[in-house]
Amino acid sequence: MFEFKRLTLEQVNWEELDSFGDRIVFQTLPWLRFLEKTQSAEPVIAAIEQSGEPKGYFTGLIVRKYGVKILGSPFRGWSTSYMGFNLSPDIPRREVLKALPSFVFDQLKCHHFEIVDRYIREEDYVGLGYTPVLYRTFEIDLTKSEEELFDSMKSACRRCIRKAKKNGVYIEEAQDMEFADDYYDQLCDVFAKQSLVPKYPKPLVQVMIKHLLPTGNLLMLRARSEDGLCIGTGIFPAFNDTMIFWGGASWRKHQILRPNESIMWYAMRYWKSRCIKKFDILGGMYKKKYGVYSIPVSRLIMSKYGTLVKFRDLAKKMVKSRQIILGHVKQ
Repeated sequence: MFEFKRLTLEQVNWEELDSFGDRIVFQTLPWLRFLEKTQSAEPVIAAIEQSGEPKGYFTGLIVRKYGVKILGSPFRGWSTSYMGFNLSPDIPRREVLKALPSFVFDQLKCHHFEIVDRYIREEDYVGLGYTPVLYRTFEIDLTKSEEELFDSMKSACRRCIRKAKKNGVYIEEAQDMEFADDYYDQLCDVFAKQSLVPKYPKPLVQVMIKHLLPTGNLLMLRARSEDGLCIGTGIFPAFNDTMIFWGGASWRKHQILRPNESIMWYAMRYWKSRCIKKFDILGGMYKKKYGVYSIPVSRLIMSKYGTLVKFRDLAKKMVKSRQIILGHVKQ
């Protein structure tokens, strides 16, 4: 039987927690501080014990929406792909998932929770009362040699990288807060193509950079044209053995120079040289050109009251509608 014991942030041994092999950047303290600020969220760290012996940890945050107390690990709209558990290798996630609802509903007094753990599989939650939302992420094995990685890409993708170099496009590593301006302006241009606006505001990007850049776990890249104009940007946080594609954008009128593929290729080589083994490139069919393999992912949802799931789905539709309306207004 597993028990959850909530800890204050001051009680957490962060060095011990960060040493878990299944830990990713979205579970680190700087990322929690970023979400605490941008989502008005309350961080939750819990030690997971069995017979009084520590076996792992749980990471999430609590938000309150319309009087509903929600635990997200993570929640939709946080620009955060995964959280969940950090466990000793011999601890099955299914057994911990059995004990999680009691912690959420009885101890934390939440009404609804969601969890996306990168290492949870279907057999871990079937029959436990969770409502799964299934999707797939794409990953690249960075333990391959650079030659193997390049050869694994689609031929059209390789041509784009060569074309960018031939056209004088070069990549530079950014360390300045003004990077958020370049990235967000380009992101707005990308969304404008579909008469939409970005799902998050520029200050969110600025706060993320403020908290993550000093850690050394954030790579920000600019693609510049031959005359020095910033024509593309990319954001790649990493931790432990995994790097993430958090965001990328480019000016539509300069996409003929192919900055996006060059940014991705630079990021892969950068983090590979720093012993990162996996590149989680997230969803999007267009990303298959980079030589990916797919991994199943489940967002597990549970509510104390059944009507909350319907409320969640309605809220999701309202956010999408707002994005479309604002996109048309800005045109």
